[in-house]
Amino acid sequence: MTHLGIQHLDRFHGLPVHTPSSGATPPAADSVAWRLECAYDEDVDFPALWEQFLETVDTTRVRALLIGPWWRQDYTPFAPVMELIVAHADRFPALRGLFLADVVGEECEVSWLRMCDVTPVLEALPLLEEFAVRGCGQEGLGLRPLRHAALTSLRFESGGLPGSLVRSVAASELPALERLDLWFGSSWYGGDATVEDIRPLLSGGVFPRLRHLGLQNSEIQDEIAVAVGSAPVVAQLETLALSMGTLSDAGGEALVNGQPLSHLATLDLRHHYLTEPVLDRVRAACAPAVVEAGEAEDDYADPDDEDDEPERYVAVSE
Repeated sequence: MTHLGIQHLDRFHGLPVHTPSSGATPPAADSVAWRLECAYDEDVDFPALWEQFLETVDTTRVRALLIGPWWRQDYTPFAPVMELIVAHADRFPALRGLFLADVVGEECEVSWLRMCDVTPVLEALPLLEEFAVRGCGQEGLGLRPLRHAALTSLRFESGGLPGSLVRSVAASELPALERLDLWFGSSWYGGDATVEDIRPLLSGGVFPRLRHLGLQNSEIQDEIAVAVGSAPVVAQLETLALSMGTLSDAGGEALVNGQPLSHLATLDLRHHYLTEPVLDRVRAACAPAVVEAGEAEDDYADPDDEDDEPERYVAVSE
């Protein structure tokens, strides 16, 4: 199974990512994106780490913040961490980028990330421009409809995205939003979003400034491709991502036979199950747009079970 996108960022919100270490001289507060993580070999829990950060860094100048692993040994829910961020939001007047649960596989599987309703963070930080969250729906990942005038980029990287969250995104007033990425994931991990949940997003009237849309990592990638084929929002996009899911020839044909995609700069289809002839037709239909695809994934079947039906998987779930 290909794992696309689950990696530590070198840069976030246009800044190099910096993880502070004990005894090191910190850089200028506004020159880096700060990544806070609990180290297994240090006897400091996240509340203590947070207090150290507030005491040693001029948080009034911090522009970007990433929260990495917030536990040392026993995995704990995210809600107490979020409460700390909300309680001290006034200490971060310059904060414009926030990534919650910047955690990769060797630290914790995405399906284990016990997230919560993240609405209070957005409400506490009305000037935030970029917001990203990683986690799964089965442990409480949620969002309530809200208005946020400054947000330009919203990203949910999930191994199981709740349909309720997708509906809340569509019901929110985000007049500045330019980039939206939704990873749907697997039903095994709380992913129950449907095409009906995304139809308001596809209408084109919800986010007038939207230029990038990612509907990715889905078990219903073919159904999404069919819906995208006639979606009004596509006309306003510059980039479209339908990658990381189970896109097959049925979805590829829908893209070929749907509305023109040649105005796009890129169409991302990486991690797909398209045959080469259909992929060639997609490329031809989308030209001069660049179609990013790479090698097709292989269907999986148990070699020791003659009756085992081949299966297809999203790129990121566990």
